[in-house]
Parts: sequence; structure tokens; C-alpha cells
Amino acid sequence: MIVVWIALALAAFLAGAWVFRFAGQTATGNRPYFRDMSYGVAFGYVFAAAVILGGLWLWFQPNAVFFRWAVQGFAIAALAAWAFRLLGRQVGTAGSRKLFRTMPLTAAFGILVILIYALVAIFAGALAPYGQEEVFAGVNTLPGGDPATGGNPDHLLGTDQIGRDLLSRLIYGAQNTVGIAFATTCLAFLLGASLGFLASVIGGWLDDVLSRLVDVLMAIPSLIFALLLMTIASAWAGSQQWQLTLYMVLIIAVIDSTRVFRLARAVGQSIVVMDYIEAAKLRGEGLSYLIFREILPNATAPLLAEFGLRFCFVFLTIAALSFLGVGIQPPLADWGTMVRDLAQFINFAAFSPLAAALPLMAAGAIALLTVAVNFVVDWMLHKSSGLKD
Repeated sequence: MIVVWIALALAAFLAGAWVFRFAGQTATGNRPYFRDMSYGVAFGYVFAAAVILGGLWLWFQPNAVFFRWAVQGFAIAALAAWAFRLLGRQVGTAGSRKLFRTMPLTAAFGILVILIYALVAIFAGALAPYGQEEVFAGVNTLPGGDPATGGNPDHLLGTDQIGRDLLSRLIYGAQNTVGIAFATTCLAFLLGASLGFLASVIGGWLDDVLSRLVDVLMAIPSLIFALLLMTIASAWAGSQQWQLTLYMVLIIAVIDSTRVFRLARAVGQSIVVMDYIEAAKLRGEGLSYLIFREILPNATAPLLAEFGLRFCFVFLTIAALSFLGVGIQPPLADWGTMVRDLAQFINFAAFSPLAAALPLMAAGAIALLTVAVNFVVDWMLHKSSGLKD
């Protein structure tokens, strides 16, 4: 039955596209815009109109709470990004104002989100109303803060199963998840870029050994490999949870450094054949000078773009490991663990939509930062490629 409905909808879109193009040609006297319009463009217009009409219909449905929240959130995000870009064009140095003038709205949104996450992570202790480990005895409340619906005004997002304030843990989750992911990414880049540049400059047996070792590590699926190593590390750490977190940072950094190594080696090999590198060697410059003064400045753009992508992958890997129970350990707050622990609140969707949204808040925090970083990375790649708008 579903296949039949899909076929009918597709046929209606195809017919609507033909009617739209024909009506446009007739109404405008066959002007070039409609005369030269391809059938695919006409189909896109009809499909977009159907999506808009369907969204308006869904907006007025009484049970479409999450849809209305999503549309309102998108509108607020767009306005905030526009205001932030406008502010950046008026305030700051001449270089920063020029940067904001050429910045697309998506990049402005990404930078704004990254700044907000950074501020929340740095000042989590001042922003959170309670500690991440603080347990309130006899308190197990739903979100909303209304006592008539099982809430508590002291806990706006309610508490979890053992009485910890969820708003505080959501704020501290930024400090733990994002902070640990950033430190892990920096360590992965330090290890991968250093070895990659060494392999490209020295070459020979060192390049062969490092490249084959990296090939072996990259042949194993990263998440499964990390899960296996974390399971072993959890037996070594025992009850010392800080050791398990340290092991997680080292394991993910080593696994992700293989991707950084491949990029740094490829970029380094394309630079070491340049004439200015040969001139530096003839002057008798040492290895450190070649790497830090000649190669690294010319490899900054691709490495910065890769840093953003690596941060997203590391961030998602940490959240996935925490969701599986071998990542950041309690009592530290972590968004991946919160998604797992709060999944049962979805059963309260009919009673309280905000309660059902609790696991989506932690998952949404992960997704939002990932999208924001990718927006900024896309813009950086566009700028480094030399393409013009």
C-alpha cells in the first residue's frame, strides 16, 4: 500500500511539474525563464511547494509539538546567525570585519554555536545551578517545574533516576564531552602531523615502516577497534575511573592520528619537492627548521580543515563509547551517557512532551555542534581553495 501511495505522489509531482512549466510559458508569453526551464527545475518548484504546504498543514496539527519546536528553533538560529554576522561587520579589527563581510550565514551560525559551546564548557561551574554529582534525596521529578504535573521549580528540566539535576548535567556535559574531545583531537594532530611530516622529509625506511603501520591500523574499523581496546582498558583501570578516561583519550588519539598522518604525509611530500625546500637544505637548515618554518606554514589550510572534521569524528566517537558504557564514566556528566540513561523518558511523550525531549536535548547538543563545526570547515575549505563567490 505504501508503494502505491509513493507511486501516486510521484506521478502527481511529475504532472504538476509539467503543468507548472506550461502555465508559466503561457502566462508570460513564452519568456526565456520559463521557455528554457528544464523539467527537473520545474519538478523542484512543485516539490518545494508541496513541502511548504505540508509543513503548514503539520504546523496546525495538535500533536506536532516537536515539529513546531524544530521550525521555531530553525528561525531563531537563522536570526541569531544574521545578527552575529551583522555585529561582526561593525565591531572588531579591520581584518575581522572583512572576514565577516565575506562570511556566509552558515559559517556565522557555526562560529556562533562554537563560541556558545566554548563559553558553556569553560564556565560550566558558574552556569550550572547544581553540581554534576549532586544527588537530591527523595526527588525524582519531571521537567517543566510545575508541581501539578510532577515537576519542581528548583529543577526546570527535572532529575534523573537517582535524583541528579538534569540541567546541571547537560551543562557539565559540554565541559566533559567537548573538552575531552578537543584535547583528544589536539593530541591526535600532534602525533599524526609530526610523524607525517617526518616521514615526508626523511623518507626511506622510516616512511615505509610508519606507512605500513598506519595501513594496518586503518584497516580495522575505528569504532570497533576503540571498543575492543576500551574493554581491555576497563579491566586495567579497575575502580580508577580517571585512568579509564585517560586510556580513552590515548586510544582515540592514536586511532585518529592515522588519518592525520596520511594527510600530513601527502601534503608534506608535495611541499618537500619545491625549490625553496631544496634551497633551505643547501643552506644547511636542520630538520626542525624545515618542518616548522617551511612545511607547516604551507600546510596550515588543509590541516585546519582536517582538524574540524577530526574533532567531529572524535566527538561522536566519545559519545558513542559513552553510550555503550565504556566512555566517560559516572559521576561525570556526558551527553552520550545521558542519551542512554534518559531514553525511557520517551514513554512520557503523551503526558509531557518536554519529558520526551530530554534524551533529544543531549542528542541534539551532539548533532548541533557537529553541524556547526562542519559549516565552519566547509567555509574554510572554500576560502583555502581560492574559489570566488
